[in-house]
Amino acid sequence: MKLGILGTGNMGGAILKGFSEALDRAASEGRDADSQIYAFDADEAKLAATAALPFVTPVGSLTELAVNADFLLIALKPNIFDTVIPEVAAAAKAAGGGKVYISIAAGISIGWLASVLGADAKIIRVMPNTPAMVGAGMAGLSRSESVSDLEFQQALGIFGSIGRAVEVPESAMDAVVGVSGSSPAYAYMYMQALIECAVEAGIPEAEARIFAAQSTLGAAKMVLENTDSPEQLRINVCSPGGTTIEAVNLFLEKDFMGLVKEGMNAAIAKSEKMTK
Repeated sequence: MKLGILGTGNMGGAILKGFSEALDRAASEGRDADSQIYAFDADEAKLAATAALPFVTPVGSLTELAVNADFLLIALKPNIFDTVIPEVAAAAKAAGGGKVYISIAAGISIGWLASVLGADAKIIRVMPNTPAMVGAGMAGLSRSESVSDLEFQQALGIFGSIGRAVEVPESAMDAVVGVSGSSPAYAYMYMQALIECAVEAGIPEAEARIFAAQSTLGAAKMVLENTDSPEQLRINVCSPGGTTIEAVNLFLEKDFMGLVKEGMNAAIAKSEKMTK
């Protein structure tokens, strides 16, 4: 695979770093020594920093990126897509066409991209999230009909290198925004409340941060690695007449889960409204 990344900011940089490290591991095991990453960014300082990563070659223009890469990952803000995507299309055409386009921009549909890149363009739409920056991301991927199974598996591999990646129909992409794209922010609010309460109860802030974050991480790991439902896992923690059930009963009384669902639905509605 020859992957070209346009934009090496927070998310583009996280994908680049994660996939670079995955290629390095594969090469050390005697696998996939032919893959390469090419990067282009108008910010010369950000671009120069990518040269230190294994299997990464910075290039000087979008045209050079398109010439070298089979997959073009566009990691730019959606508000500049009206200008950028026609430039990407022109560069890809000049390079011979046949590229697989990967977009991680919120609110940009496969249909809109196809209206610029071509009706038969190979397009993969992705909704990643910011924990990709620490190798613990979650990404939902949808594809146009022209993307082959092999090409799509390669794209899943890119995002799997920075966490987990799952195929979803594009009709579910707004829900992906709510359940994973936006949800780290909900988790941060929950942990902030735990930390503040722990500090008020006498735990130093540095330690309170560790208690809250590690406990949340552990609970998430239990959900991923256990066949029990989250409800059953919660029940398992709650001893009758114990401390946990006191908090849980209060959360249930205040409709904590209903509030979370209401917030997620607000995120979904906003995603639906802004998608073109």
